[in-house]
Amino acid sequence: VVCRDGCIKAVGQADAICNQFSGATFERVIDCSGKCVLPGLVDAHTHPVWAGDRVHEFAMKLAGASYMEIHEAGGGIHFTVEHTRKATEEELFNTFKHRLERMRRAGSTLVECKSGYGLHLESELKMLRVIERAKRSMDIGISSTYCGAHSVPRGKTATEATDDIINNHLPKLKELMLSGELHVNNIDVFCEKGVFDLVSTRRILQAGKDIGLQINFHGDELHPMKSAELGAELGAQAISHLEEVSDEGITAMARAKCAAVLLPTTAYMLRLKQPQARKMLDEGVIVALGSDFNPNAYCFSMPMVMHLACVNMKMSMNEALAAATINAAYALGKSDTHGSIETGKQGDFVIINSSRWEHLVYQFGGHEALIDYVIVKGKVIYQNERCGTTSSY
Repeated sequence: VVCRDGCIKAVGQADAICNQFSGATFERVIDCSGKCVLPGLVDAHTHPVWAGDRVHEFAMKLAGASYMEIHEAGGGIHFTVEHTRKATEEELFNTFKHRLERMRRAGSTLVECKSGYGLHLESELKMLRVIERAKRSMDIGISSTYCGAHSVPRGKTATEATDDIINNHLPKLKELMLSGELHVNNIDVFCEKGVFDLVSTRRILQAGKDIGLQINFHGDELHPMKSAELGAELGAQAISHLEEVSDEGITAMARAKCAAVLLPTTAYMLRLKQPQARKMLDEGVIVALGSDFNPNAYCFSMPMVMHLACVNMKMSMNEALAAATINAAYALGKSDTHGSIETGKQGDFVIINSSRWEHLVYQFGGHEALIDYVIVKGKVIYQNERCGTTSSY
């Protein structure tokens, strides 16, 4: 039972709920007999605001080019930056809106959304305004992330870019946040060899923390950088990627209750070593999942992410579901309101046409026929046209 305020009023056995609310009236009643009701999925890492796809680079990767080889040849992030800078705010919003709609249809009800394809102040703010507009106008939860340190802009050194972010970007961001024009939740840096080193990463993350942003950054993806150790030291809420994390870093993250946002799509598409999900779980790290949707990893579907996590990272289906719901909400600092079906939490659900919830993970790419309803704050935001007419088996 969900109240008008969008929060869960009661959870329990059907007979007990019917007796408790026998005199109540409801705007809508959904018969879920034979179906499963799950918490809305949480996508803890995406880059969904950009112009100019990179489909041509997929062929290069298939031919053996590495991520950094494409980057150094003028592709990768810089290719997207060029197109994103040229795009109008309206163009970016329209494509972003369609991407969010596809995420919703795949069961995501809360999504972390980064800037990071502007790399100068005006374009980064343009991206953040687009995210803010979606926050206010669309029925989906959004956690907004400033990622101006996604790459070193052409013509600048990493130190110069770091100084620009600390002296210009973040003060302007603070001003817009205080005025209520923007509501940004997280600060992100791509801590990587040839991009932002540990010293620059520390400076930017600390400056972001000082203006009230949660630390949630890219670390230890392509090279061991001791990013996990740094994040644990700075009190990071979450660190993403971690394909090259050290044993010491895993221990530090577990101790600091810093979430590990693992991205099986990225490791799969870039043919990287898989993150050590099993070791992290065994050592008590809070493991979350994200799609890493971006021009380099074009995936909207958290059910597919969960499937890949189970097959490639040796997670159980229970662990994958927790990682895509309550743990992903924790990675965004929202586990007190999102990520599970509990009284008082936000009424976000996915209803699937199966008596076994495991079908959401088991079926690889089958979510389009499997998901009957997606609900945010008690409001149906997606209903499958074939609702109830197809079998999940």
